[in-house]
Amino acid sequence: MFIHIFVIRLKPGVTEAQQDRMIREIGDLKNHIPLVLESYVGKNVSPRGQGFAIGGVMKFADQSSLEAYNAHPVHQALLKWLLPLIDAIEVDFPA
Repeated sequence: MFIHIFVIRLKPGVTEAQQDRMIREIGDLKNHIPLVLESYVGKNVSPRGQGFAIGGVMKFADQSSLEAYNAHPVHQALLKWLLPLIDAIEVDFPA
């Protein structure tokens, strides 16, 4: 197994509707990209969140599956509108 974790800090001016779209579309990736074995995403409620508003975790069979997911056209389409709105940290590791 391979785990992909991400946390998102929003840039100024990001609306609630845009946040809801982020969560909905990131969560929906597993329905369009079979390489995603499990996926969880939501608004961060931790008092220690350091300004990160959204977080998530995904599970893949192996590192090559994660790499193929990263290049998948559906994921790339999401990133096109998402990246200008956020600063993110990602952590990937074998489980």
